[in-house]
Amino acid sequence: MKLYIIRHCEADGQAPNASLTLAGREASRRLAKFLSDLNIELVISSPFTRAVHTIQSFVQHNNVPFKLDDRLKERVLSSEDIPDWYEKLQQTYIEKDLNFTGGESSNEATKRINELVEELKQSNYKSVAIVTHGNIMSLLLNQSQPHFGFDEWKQLSNPDVFEIDFGNEQTVVNRIWR
Repeated sequence: MKLYIIRHCEADGQAPNASLTLAGREASRRLAKFLSDLNIELVISSPFTRAVHTIQSFVQHNNVPFKLDDRLKERVLSSEDIPDWYEKLQQTYIEKDLNFTGGESSNEATKRINELVEELKQSNYKSVAIVTHGNIMSLLLNQSQPHFGFDEWKQLSNPDVFEIDFGNEQTVVNRIWR
């Protein structure tokens, strides 16, 4: 099975209902064209508005089945305001069980995304796209590429697309968005 992991396009904030910016809407149209030759059989998205709007054009123009899944939503680092959130986030890539007040550790977030991926690997689908957020994307990629961490997360674009090919003997990961 091939799994396409898509990070949402540029948005005007981090809230669950944050909309795409003008540049984000334009990028979602380019993304729809980019994805149309990949024979994607199913799209599963984070319920956050920016993720849904990122893939909406592709789904509508290609008549691809679409589902929402809470396991793809962005990780909450803390329910409290953390002025040094950037440093705290970096720390969670090293200490994967580190948990801030009201937040989710890297291991907890990885567990939920892996549950979905394992379900998909057991399905009859040959090609599925999931639409998520940068932190969740990086944690998933870290499962196949242990070097993929905080520095690689910083280099992700909006949007971004990686292909994971769960082939016969080994898993192959490629960044395919240019």
